[in-house]
Amino acid sequence: MPINVLVVDDSSFFRRRLAEIINEHPHLKVCGVATNGREAIELAAAKKPDVITMDYEMPFMDGLTAVREIMATNPRPILMLSSLTYDGARVTLDALDVGAVDFLPKNFADVSRQSASLKAKLHEKILAVAKPEKTVKASLPVQKNQALKSFENTTKKPSASVQPIRRVETLLGRKKILGIGASTGGPVALLEVLRHLPANFPVPILLIQHMPESFTRAFAERLDSQCNIRVHLAEDGMSLAPGSAYLAPGGQQMLVDAKDRSRLRIMPGDDRLNYKPSVDITFASAANNYQSAFLAMVLTGMGSDGCQGCRVVKEQGGLVWSQDQDSSVIYGMPMAVAKANLSDRVLNLNDICKTLKTAFSC
Repeated sequence: MPINVLVVDDSSFFRRRLAEIINEHPHLKVCGVATNGREAIELAAAKKPDVITMDYEMPFMDGLTAVREIMATNPRPILMLSSLTYDGARVTLDALDVGAVDFLPKNFADVSRQSASLKAKLHEKILAVAKPEKTVKASLPVQKNQALKSFENTTKKPSASVQPIRRVETLLGRKKILGIGASTGGPVALLEVLRHLPANFPVPILLIQHMPESFTRAFAERLDSQCNIRVHLAEDGMSLAPGSAYLAPGGQQMLVDAKDRSRLRIMPGDDRLNYKPSVDITFASAANNYQSAFLAMVLTGMGSDGCQGCRVVKEQGGLVWSQDQDSSVIYGMPMAVAKANLSDRVLNLNDICKTLKTAFSC
């Protein structure tokens, strides 16, 4: 059975091109197209697609309003198509807050020439989120998860990777820095982890989220406005301070300065690396500079970025936590860490913040 996709865009050019690209994959099929949010809501109910691709700027009803309505009445995995602008980033982050599962940059040139990179990314993301009972779960807090019940597998047994509840070890004074890496589902997961940490959280936090360059400033500002701790878009030479988080800028790599571990280095992205920023790069840098004083955490995301970095963390005597399968939007990155036996603790998203506060006595 093919995976059915509903394409929503007010541009006839984008609708046609996206449909052509999607239909090229042998396991994907466009089951309908909508020109605005109102039509999207109607077709989502009538066609019951496995995945929806959603534009955000449309007449009659915008994509954000449509996402909110679909997730409330007829929830489906929704991929936002976003322009590479600051305003586009802000709207896309709003859509993720109300239930969209992920996003893709909407680049006219790439769509026009049907670039191999765009095809691969679009196919990969649709396939990843199309089978929620096997690969995708809402990363929202429990009270917001109810909208996704209609496409969850209620017969699925609890994740076998979740460890029994045990006493939380004291990390205050032992760990000097925290690193958190994420990809698909990460924007919502990171906010859930950070929003209730106290302003006097005793260690600095390094944040690595797979995200385009044009998105990271808007994301840092959003986190800063909703958290008690300060959240900065990381800059070269910036000093690390307790009670502050530093988001790696898109398209670049964030490292701890080898000559002064209290400062950051921001390096140009290397085209040979798949991820810019890369969780592996930042984790390895922090582990080599902080050794056993580093706590690394891997959250929801596709792929395995972070696994090799966590290996370095363990070699240097550091600690690794990972998100569990049940609360991950995509159980790829944390699964790679858990399967490699690198995770010291596997936690549900809703438990991470309170576990951190208990461990750091705050």
